[in-house]
Amino acid sequence: MITTKNIIIDPHDTLRARAKEVSNPISNEDKEILRNLLDYVIASQDDELAEKYGLKPGIGLAAPQINVSKRMIAVHIPNYENPEDTVSYALYNPKIISNSAAKCYLAGGEGCLSVEEQIQGYVPRYSKIKVVGYNENNEKITLSLTGLPAVCFQHEIDHLNGIMFYDHINKENPFSVPEDYEKL
Repeated sequence: MITTKNIIIDPHDTLRARAKEVSNPISNEDKEILRNLLDYVIASQDDELAEKYGLKPGIGLAAPQINVSKRMIAVHIPNYENPEDTVSYALYNPKIISNSAAKCYLAGGEGCLSVEEQIQGYVPRYSKIKVVGYNENNEKITLSLTGLPAVCFQHEIDHLNGIMFYDHINKENPFSVPEDYEKL
């Protein structure tokens, strides 16, 4: 099981490297890593499990964050009102294949399990994206995402390219965003 101790902290060379493609079909070793990434984010959102194992809560985790430079991510965003709308995926070789012209940002800013300090500022993201990737069964998955799931997938896919969320923040004025950006 991945715990907070397995998560590397910025600055670390692996967080700035472009991760390698995962072979298809996925190996058993990579399949286990993929499952462990998803298990971490799910467990980290369960107060009892998070306390028991000392997990920092998160909604997404990328393999580079556990010092594995491979293109694998996991995202778990529960929808308690409509459980069938819960976004829960572990994917390898995910790619954003299209995005909206419209942009958005999280009102509270973004955080990261690999960044210990609080970095203030708005992170501009696309409001809608389409992602293609593969699950542990080597099935091609295509997702159309909006809102928080779209932001989260962009954040995790950035990790695969050596990009940190704060790289997107306007250095001169961290809380400036154009008027037409949607606040989430």
